[in-house]
Formats: sequence, C-alpha cells, structure tokens
Amino acid sequence: MILTVNIGNTNITVGAYKDSHLLFHGKLHTDPLATSDEYAIRLYSLLSLHGIQPPAQIEGCILGSVVPNVTPRVLAALKQLSSVRILTVGPGLKSGMRLRVDNPAQLGADLLCGIVAAVARYNGPVVVINADTALTMMAANQKQELLGGSIMLSPHLSVSNMVKETAQLPQVDPDSITDVNPISTNTAACLQSGIVLGTAAMIDGMAQHFLKALGQDTHFFATGSLPASILNACTTPITYDQSLILDGLYSIWQRNHK
Repeated sequence: MILTVNIGNTNITVGAYKDSHLLFHGKLHTDPLATSDEYAIRLYSLLSLHGIQPPAQIEGCILGSVVPNVTPRVLAALKQLSSVRILTVGPGLKSGMRLRVDNPAQLGADLLCGIVAAVARYNGPVVVINADTALTMMAANQKQELLGGSIMLSPHLSVSNMVKETAQLPQVDPDSITDVNPISTNTAACLQSGIVLGTAAMIDGMAQHFLKALGQDTHFFATGSLPASILNACTTPITYDQSLILDGLYSIWQRNHK
C-alpha cells in the first residue's frame, strides 16, 4: 500500500493506494501548533479507521506540502509510523510535466499534482480549479506543459473576512448552502446568494479567459473544498474529483520510487 499525504493550509489530505486503486480518502485539520507525536497519533487513528495497520501495510509514501512550518512535523510523524522511504514533491522528483512558470521552486505541490492527474485523464488543454484557503486555477496545454494560472480568494476565506470586518453579518458556512436566490429577503440569505452566485460568476468569467488562451477544447477539473452549491451554479462544465491531488501524488511516486 502506498500512502499519499498532501499538506494544505486548511486541511491535510491523506490517501492510500493499492495497485493503482484508491483505498480511502480522508482529511485532518492542519494544525500549526501540533507536535510530530500528535500528528503521528492522528495519522495512525485515520489509517486504523479505514482498516490499515502501519507499519506492516505501508510499502511506500509520498508527501506534498504548501505549509513549510508544518512539513517537518508531519514528515517526522510518518517516519514514526513506518521506516519506508518517503518521497517529497519538489526539485529532484520527476513529474512528467514541463514547467513553463518563471520560478518552478515557487510552484505549490498541490498545484503541480492536480495538473499531473488532470493531464493523465484528458488529452488536451486542462485547467484545474483547487479550493483550499485560496482558490487557484492552473493551466496546462496538450503538450503537457504547465503554463501557470491565477490565485483568488476562496469562498470560505471571503466569508471569514467579511464576518470579521463587519458588525452585523452572520457567520455562514459555504458547505451547508443548498439553495440560493439572487434576490434574497434576509441578511443570511443575501450573504449565501452572494457567496454562491458571486463565486460561480467569478469562476465562469475566469474560465472564459482561459478558453480564449488555451482553446475551446479545454477541460476544467475541480478539487478541494469547493462547495457543491457553487459548482452547480457554474455554467462552465466542470469535472469535480476530490482525490485529484492524491492521484497526482501517486502518479509522481510511480515515476520516482525505483
């Protein structure tokens, strides 16, 4: 079994693969104050919850991270669970992608892994929409070249900032919104409408710019914590896959483990 771990600013996403089949997909909260022992306990509990008993069942591991201050503790926790070699996404690992960005060292591991998985699924230009603390859209052409992209506020961060900076706006959970009306009649509903329809309009508007740059045969993928209500409100055809980044991690592991 191959363990894949992606450290994001909000969540740590964990998956396990056996013969290219995803056995489970789980999340832990990213805690900048947690010790390596605490992360080891949380990882062990998550694996046990899905019937996996380390270290015997772990044959390999790959880690991607965009949170440098948390990475060493999670890495130490993984080493407590198993003595297998742990690959870390970064310079020195082959991804199969040509990076056309100005500074490849600044490219987030999650962005690279998402593109790697998307390119493997679609023979043409792709754009990957990833929602974590930020909302990113990254593009690759049919030559398997990662070209770059855009970074925006995620709906969760937008709500958090608005509530923090205003006196009377209520807290709204974007993940719990199921129905919206552009002409709402109370404060909470107005906020829900703005978050869902506003974010969807932003994604659709940005999608048009990507289509102009890449061509009309571009396919859009989404992953991360993008609420279903926002995806459903988009007019752009978007394929959502919660395991896209983990699939990319596993693909990179397959290229480098030997």
